[in-house]
Amino acid sequence: MTVEESIAKMGLKADLQKQGLSADEAASRLSKYGPNKMTEKEKVTIWQRIWHQINNVLVYVLITVAVVSLIQAVTTNNSNTRFTAWFQVALILSVITLNTWIGIYQEGNAEKAADALKNMLSTDARVIRGGKEVMIPAGDIVPGDICLLGLGDKIPADLRLCSVSNMATGEAALTGESVPIDKVTEALSPPNGLDAEQVPLGDRKNMGYSATLVAQGSGMGIAIATGDFTQIGTINRLVNNTESIKTDVLKQIDQVSKYLFVCICTMCLATFFTAFFYTDTYYRDALGSINISLVCAVAMVPEGLEAIVTLTYSYAVKVMASQNAIVRALPAVETLGSVTVICSDKTGTLTQNIMSLTAFVTSNARYKNNVDATDRVPVNFVRDDTYLAKRAQHDLKKTGKEIVADGPNNPAGRRGHNPSNHFTVDSLHATDNPDEAAANAALPPDDGFPVKNGESPSREWIQSALSCGVLCSKCVLGEGGGRAGEIGNPTELSILRASYFAGIDIEELKNDAPIVAEVPFSSEYKFMATVHEPSKSDSCPDGKYVCYVKGAPDRMVKLCKYQAKGGVDGDDNLEDINENYWIEQIAILSSHGLRVLGLCRTTIGKDSVKAGDQLGPEFVNGRPEGKWLTMVGLCAIMDPPRPECVQAIKEAHGAGVRVAMITGDHKDTATAIGHMLGIVDEKYSEAVTGPELDAMSDEEIRKCVMTHNVFARASPQNKIRIVKALQAEGQVSSMTGDGVNDAPALKAANMGVAMGKEGTDVAREASEMILADDNFATIVYAVKQGRVVWDNLRKVLLVNTPINNSQGLSVLFGLLVKLPTTPISAIQILYSNFICAVTLGFVCAIEPAEDGIMDLPPRRVGKRLIGRFLLLRIILGTVLLTGCVVGSAAIVEYGGRYDDWSVEERQKMMRGVAFNVLDFGAISVMMSARFAYNSSVHPRVFQGNPASVFSILIVAVLQVFLSYVPGLNSFVFSMRGMDGFGWGLTVAAMVFVFVFMEIEKAIRRHLKAKGADTDDRETPFFTDGKAPEVDMKMPKGASKLNLQELNH
Repeated sequence: MTVEESIAKMGLKADLQKQGLSADEAASRLSKYGPNKMTEKEKVTIWQRIWHQINNVLVYVLITVAVVSLIQAVTTNNSNTRFTAWFQVALILSVITLNTWIGIYQEGNAEKAADALKNMLSTDARVIRGGKEVMIPAGDIVPGDICLLGLGDKIPADLRLCSVSNMATGEAALTGESVPIDKVTEALSPPNGLDAEQVPLGDRKNMGYSATLVAQGSGMGIAIATGDFTQIGTINRLVNNTESIKTDVLKQIDQVSKYLFVCICTMCLATFFTAFFYTDTYYRDALGSINISLVCAVAMVPEGLEAIVTLTYSYAVKVMASQNAIVRALPAVETLGSVTVICSDKTGTLTQNIMSLTAFVTSNARYKNNVDATDRVPVNFVRDDTYLAKRAQHDLKKTGKEIVADGPNNPAGRRGHNPSNHFTVDSLHATDNPDEAAANAALPPDDGFPVKNGESPSREWIQSALSCGVLCSKCVLGEGGGRAGEIGNPTELSILRASYFAGIDIEELKNDAPIVAEVPFSSEYKFMATVHEPSKSDSCPDGKYVCYVKGAPDRMVKLCKYQAKGGVDGDDNLEDINENYWIEQIAILSSHGLRVLGLCRTTIGKDSVKAGDQLGPEFVNGRPEGKWLTMVGLCAIMDPPRPECVQAIKEAHGAGVRVAMITGDHKDTATAIGHMLGIVDEKYSEAVTGPELDAMSDEEIRKCVMTHNVFARASPQNKIRIVKALQAEGQVSSMTGDGVNDAPALKAANMGVAMGKEGTDVAREASEMILADDNFATIVYAVKQGRVVWDNLRKVLLVNTPINNSQGLSVLFGLLVKLPTTPISAIQILYSNFICAVTLGFVCAIEPAEDGIMDLPPRRVGKRLIGRFLLLRIILGTVLLTGCVVGSAAIVEYGGRYDDWSVEERQKMMRGVAFNVLDFGAISVMMSARFAYNSSVHPRVFQGNPASVFSILIVAVLQVFLSYVPGLNSFVFSMRGMDGFGWGLTVAAMVFVFVFMEIEKAIRRHLKAKGADTDDRETPFFTDGKAPEVDMKMPKGASKLNLQELNH
């Protein structure tokens, strides 16, 4: 649609571009369309947050106990009872308040994504209103406004451009890609029979989009969409409409809470009826029986469980942050442990995001360059005639044209990018006959010129061979050979970087061979030429200049008459060019996903050019002699894999985690990187492209994601479909992304991972985890920590649950053996709950990874936190602690040793012994629980986790302190200091619990060695183990996410 047609369709006047809207018309349209702002999601109030935290059956139990205690405190006449009741009320309210505060503090991240989108919008805009240029708030822009744009401006609305002057916009805010898009004003015809709505946004080059930046030039556009109707507004709605998913652990803890509530009610009733009908002390005493049953309830409510679960997450988050994995939502840590597929971007995550010269091919040899080198030495180059010597397997029977089409030398560029490789191949007439191709590629016998196979060339040879790439360039290398401060095209910079790390002084070489004249690069002829004074090391005849030509390899071959034998300069080493050899070498390198650049040189008379001449392309390709250059060699260039990622992927595979690569790059490049990383293998041998995915049905794509690990030329919609297909197949997926358009895919994934360095704020806010270093290896480390969190949560439950259970059961069984009062008081119970959770539970919460944790497969979907064998251990710990507490209390009461004491003093001794038996027995449970299978009867029980020793000391010291401090022991805790016999009972109980917990572990070790499923990996427990149903439909508005360019 032309500009005039657009104006007419919007019902505007023909002179709109000059006059703009009138004030009245702007006001009318503002009333009709609303302000240019995105609708904000309704925020949760503080009261709603508080209700969300306390709306829990276990909290209701605590509140009930607190209310009863409050009534007792107000109505009783006994000062000791009154103090105890008030203390109990204060302690319970403190526990509820603390847990509520922790929960509220961790909430609130869900709204930040929408806030980040809102903050991306422009605040002011220049428009034409009533024939005058005025500055207005961006929120007042209405459809039909004429907006004026200059360099650096943030576009305030979606615009139909009507005037541009060398204008390009950086659309990284939408796509995450940094290459600016050149803009035009002409009407564009939809390609390939698509209607206008189906044209991807990247192809709508006569449009400017809200929140994107003007990267160069200036322009003017008509606002056609504002607020929620802009492309950024569509994404805002998708982010706002995405519901927060409760993680498996949180769901299970909610379920456990319901089971506990039933158990607590049952125990309370049993305790009440036992006290009311069976005991002597509370017989027919309704109020006393109710009070004792509430003590049982207090005992069984895990007041510290929620706090320790949060501590477990928080500690894991802190550990991961120290390794560059920043987790934004605490429960997401647990999700990491069950990840079965990691879907990762390629550039910068799996690769170094630095274009590097990986190979150099001469007329008789191939040289491999160490792209990971940090030392500046010539040995970084090694002659290896087997390196990339044959076409990639999948390209053996392709023609040169077909190879180029699937590789990085395709002039169409990769999906979503303007091609940053300026030296692309137009036509490559390579054979599709494998035998003929092999014959063309064959190297002559190794004559050791200039070095033998396996040896490194001299620094002088490297300088001579690569001098064309260094001197025929306007690029500036970054500091220390890195990216910081570099200027120029990445492909060209790779040659400078390789030269630098080979020990060549770039500046000295440029100063030694000053430039005389040049042919500037142009995408029309795809080469650059420079004329230089010969350097001291050049083999150049007197009265001659050296001319270097660097360009698209197919074009360079056609312009060459000679080839430099072994890449050595000088007339003595010239030989007739073997075109078939060089064409096949281009095909080989392209088939491996490498960019290829041809380096040529020759000499010309000094009288043929003048200093400072700006030469035209005919200087190179329009000479009367026709072919006149000498081919020195071919540079093979790529963004190499991060070396640490190779090991990380191997570790992921060992842990049963698939790694899939999703990239906008070409199929051959993606496949080559996949081979290097170990992602492509016999099982997952091929790559699939985005257009192929687009053509698939839901059933077909579900099969595809289970048989392919590499997805090339992928669009944002492809990412969403891949995630949904994996989930439909029962997989737990992690997805990386960096652009605004990736936000819905990050939300849809089980674990969204955003880039910290190269990504956008919106992608970060929509994710659960941010990679501060954009490194894939960090994801694998985070997966390992996620598994550690799961294991540690189970250990926490193994410590805390028996303590809570034994406290409640001790009350009930104490009544059954007709103890005169409960073995432990309500204050002792609340204290033990909290101190054991904060100290002993915390030890298990911060346990380091056990050996072999990454040799196990991912956690089964739907696996219960409390499986069969963990339940068995919890029951065993409960029985042991309950038996020891009640048994020790009965020995004190009925053993005869304290018969001559008063009833009150004997009861205080009984509670003192039972209290210490409980907490020291809990220490034994913790020591055994630290290791799932390894024996704790080993020095390791005091090693690896310094908190274990400190927690034991803290609990022991506090127990002694509470037992012997006058007033505190008798008035608050209703006990007295123990004698030697009491300590003997405590130590015996501690040893008894520890030994039996270890015997159970030894039996389980034996069963596991026999092949028993002691981890519940195969057998579902309280679950059918089926994959959840997944809606494969794309979210509403997702069609707007096709922000990439079509490849014609």
